[in-house]
Amino acid sequence: MTLGRSADAAAVALEVTGLSVAYGKVEALHHVSLKVPAGSIVTVIGPNGAGKTTLLNAVMGLLAARGEVTYEGVSITHTEVEARVAHGLCLVPERRELFAEMTVADNLTLGAFPRHRRRERGIGDDLEAVYARFPRLLERREQLAGTLSGGERQMLALGRALMARPRVLMLDEPSLGLAPLIVREIFRIVADLRRTGVSILLVEQNARAALQVADYGYVLETGNIVLEGAASELAGNPRVVETYLGLSAVAARTGAS
Repeated sequence: MTLGRSADAAAVALEVTGLSVAYGKVEALHHVSLKVPAGSIVTVIGPNGAGKTTLLNAVMGLLAARGEVTYEGVSITHTEVEARVAHGLCLVPERRELFAEMTVADNLTLGAFPRHRRRERGIGDDLEAVYARFPRLLERREQLAGTLSGGERQMLALGRALMARPRVLMLDEPSLGLAPLIVREIFRIVADLRRTGVSILLVEQNARAALQVADYGYVLETGNIVLEGAASELAGNPRVVETYLGLSAVAARTGAS
């Protein structure tokens, strides 16, 4: 399938309409709809088991789903995973899925494998750009991925995704298992990626960090979108505050920390 851009593709990078996913007779997602405007960070927050990872896997084409997925103005509902990746849709999964027995450099090179097959130029330049963005990966480029710290593994997963030159990057729980200082660094990097023009769909259980970095947010509970709005508005919503931010609604409204 050849994807072409519609006239309004610049406005919406990714759109999901009425997406439903079932595991056997149990429906995990119920008619979920959301949009990721081009050049923005959109977050989906919610508790464990809400269906956040299921949502990303369905958008990526890894799970069978009902509904519509539109990428840059063109339906990719029936497009194979490999074609979605080739056209710039990329997922960094929760478990990072690195090649533990390969070096950092080899993991990054594999991220550009589809581009190698298409004989694209600029892969070496992109590798240098990844090293510039993640200096620790440059320091550890000959180290096995399996020996990295949790934060370094997350940086490697992000760097490998960037080697595919994504236009829409989907991140599944990038802060999972990381120390607070590393979480701040990861979210700083995510915010910086937006400035390069990459559109980001961020799934997170760390609602505070996600809403601080995002432009718009959705709250997913038991497979349903129950709230949505500008990230700053959601951060002050009493329900979100009390359920996800660990502060009283009164404190949030008065600006207490």
